[in-house]
Amino acid sequence: MSDDKRPLAVFDLDGTLADTAHRQRFLEEEPRDWDGFFAAAPQDPPLARGVALALESAGECEVVYLTGRPERCREDTEAWLARQGLPRGRVWMRRDHDRRPARRTKLDVLRNLSRKREIRMLVDDDELVCDEAERAGFRVVRARWATASEDLKDAQEREGRT
Repeated sequence: MSDDKRPLAVFDLDGTLADTAHRQRFLEEEPRDWDGFFAAAPQDPPLARGVALALESAGECEVVYLTGRPERCREDTEAWLARQGLPRGRVWMRRDHDRRPARRTKLDVLRNLSRKREIRMLVDDDELVCDEAERAGFRVVRARWATASEDLKDAQEREGRT
């Protein structure tokens, strides 16, 4: 972890900073094409409201990233963050074969982080993640500036893929 002692601002990626609309088509058929879904992530357009909030937060907080993307996507993810001019920060990703719902995996990471650092806020678009984080006492900013398909919402909860 960084030597920075400022509070953490924790940002989700898909649907918060990255617009996944162009790749949600990979999740419309059964079986879902997860390889195609994640392979298209480097072409995600940035979501202006999320990016602006991350840049603004960097004034008072250390910005870090917490995503349901699998670890195998790390190189593409870090390159995408750099191309968008987002603050440099640690990226927590799902282990490649971890299929627990995001509300569980992300809450585990938040609890671990909060043992050593103040978490100023979590910014996420997944309502179930936000609900769980609020119940656990974290301040949440609900990223409602992008529209996720019902297929993506279902996949996040039932298949633990993002």
